[in-house]
Amino acid sequence: MENLPYGALAALIGLIGGVVLGLAARLGDFCTLGALESAIYGKDHKRLRLWGVVLAVAILGTQFGAMAGMVDVGASFYHTIAWNPAASVVGGLVFGYGMALAGNCGFGALVRFGGGDMRALVVVVVMGIFGFVAMAGPLAPLRDWLFPQPEATGPQGMLYDLGRVGVPPALAVGVIGVALLAWGLSNPALRRSPGMVLWGVAAGLAVVWTFVGTTWLYDHSLGAVGVEGPSFTAPVGRTLIWLMTSTAGGITFSVCSVIGVMAGALAGSLWRGMFRWEACEDPRELGRQVGGAALMGIGGVIAMGCSVGQGVTAMATLAWSAPVTLAAIAVGAWLGLRQLIGGFQPE
Repeated sequence: MENLPYGALAALIGLIGGVVLGLAARLGDFCTLGALESAIYGKDHKRLRLWGVVLAVAILGTQFGAMAGMVDVGASFYHTIAWNPAASVVGGLVFGYGMALAGNCGFGALVRFGGGDMRALVVVVVMGIFGFVAMAGPLAPLRDWLFPQPEATGPQGMLYDLGRVGVPPALAVGVIGVALLAWGLSNPALRRSPGMVLWGVAAGLAVVWTFVGTTWLYDHSLGAVGVEGPSFTAPVGRTLIWLMTSTAGGITFSVCSVIGVMAGALAGSLWRGMFRWEACEDPRELGRQVGGAALMGIGGVIAMGCSVGQGVTAMATLAWSAPVTLAAIAVGAWLGLRQLIGGFQPE
């Protein structure tokens, strides 16, 4: 193992983390849009409260890992790039609205494709393409003008600002983590689903694993490998590029995390007997999904992350961008669902 190149080790770390997340989605029902739909329209908050478990584990593990010197939170791009609140709000709203139209976020689409849903493949491809259109393509100059992403000139995290008012970092992390865990487990239905809770813990630990692993590589490679966690907007585009031009560059953490999610979802689908080939029968539905996927790609790049990238990974680093972006994604998704289901009709 020690003879493997640093890039290959980073890819292996991403693959393992992705597989666990894919299994958590299939076997533990960890899903962003599904949680919102169940809570808003089904009055079932179990999947939403599972987020409390995932976030609590990810935050506690990452932050106490940082205090132990095992995670370099400050080296992640959530902290090295200056936070732009407008980008978090606008990008989050666009991403969330697109997520509702597409029927899944990027992570969810990868999971559904792993279960045989060919419609999800369309969502994945379109989102990956439009993510790069906004990041490095024709829309990049406009995106950079409206939502610049300069290097940070100071700390970007919650712990720094809480420390300035006298709150010890360990206390802040403990309170945030315990509060999220208590919120999640206060739901009786979730407590009656221990398997779901365990997969939520596994999803949180997958994020911790990627931060610990890439921090070790960052230190030993003298910065050649970056500190990363799971995210599924730009990495989806990078995966498409790698699949088409692998001879032009080696496989990376982000590419393997995408592949890992699909592999884990496939394994979970086969285990539960849920693998089914599916395709779109309604052209209008396909058009809506394509439009939603394009919005997700653009919104995710503006917000510097998706529902998992900002909602879980950045949250684990306690970056200020995380809660703002996640809230904007939730609002955007609510607006999209309301349009699709209720047509904005008054209740």
